[in-house]
Amino acid sequence: MIENLSPKHLRSRIQNSSSIKIIDVRTPAEFDEIHIQNAENIPLDQLNASTSNLNSGEDGFLYFICQSGGRSRRACEAMVTAGHAKVINIEGGTIACEAAGLPVVRGRKTISLERQVRIAAGLLVFVGVLLGLCGGSYGVQCAGLFLAGFIGAGLVFAGITDTCGMAMVIARMPWNQSQSSKTSCKTIGLLVAFFVGTVSPLLAATHTKDSLPDVQQKIMNRSAILIDVREPKEWSGGHLALAQSLPLSELRTTTENKLDELLPDNRIIYCHCLSGARCLEASRILTSYGYDARALQPSYSELLDAGFVQASTK
Repeated sequence: MIENLSPKHLRSRIQNSSSIKIIDVRTPAEFDEIHIQNAENIPLDQLNASTSNLNSGEDGFLYFICQSGGRSRRACEAMVTAGHAKVINIEGGTIACEAAGLPVVRGRKTISLERQVRIAAGLLVFVGVLLGLCGGSYGVQCAGLFLAGFIGAGLVFAGITDTCGMAMVIARMPWNQSQSSKTSCKTIGLLVAFFVGTVSPLLAATHTKDSLPDVQQKIMNRSAILIDVREPKEWSGGHLALAQSLPLSELRTTTENKLDELLPDNRIIYCHCLSGARCLEASRILTSYGYDARALQPSYSELLDAGFVQASTK
């Protein structure tokens, strides 16, 4: 049977006993940052291999602690399954013990595992949504939306079962095994570089504020051209009259000389796609080559509803 013990009662037991066995099941990096005095670190993912070697303190109990109480409860359950009857889960974890005034040992500051999970989950969902909106092909878009949905479902499962697979994976990462400042700086640098490289171009590109009647007029009087950046299969399924096909997947690899052959340099280039997302990236690429490229926010169907003519398919 698992007994829950508050930090207040733990302090009383520590004062009344010279030897209490406290096992901290957090990652080594979390343990190094702060831990209860005289606690021993055995990460949760390594606990099963150590069950046979664990000896209780003089009171006959094994006390388990983590950051806030979740991992320590799972450790207690594993110990009971392994045959250890006298196990105690310290309620509230290290956070509550520190607040209650128990003596702690401090080291170098780290990011807790719970925060790492939130950062990783948020980043993966963010990337999934970006791929879903800005992916160059239908397959990439579907993969991005699947990724975001999968992470969301995983978080729901973790909340219901109190078991987080992502946390188990992150706990095994190198930066959670030691307090290497070089490793931490490198990891943070890579995350920042990824975020800046992914987000900055998207933030820089915005949809044009030109009205649709004005866009139509400029296309009709040949002061502007219309580029459809959807994929060939989408184009063949229906496209706008007077539009020119230049799939985003091709645009990404097209050289500047080739673009000079395909596009006029003295006209406005309006870009459109299925939903208004891919054209943002297309306009950014074309702008980087010196073209006056503008992304249309309305989707293909919205452009048809606004009076743009669909090309006949004979």
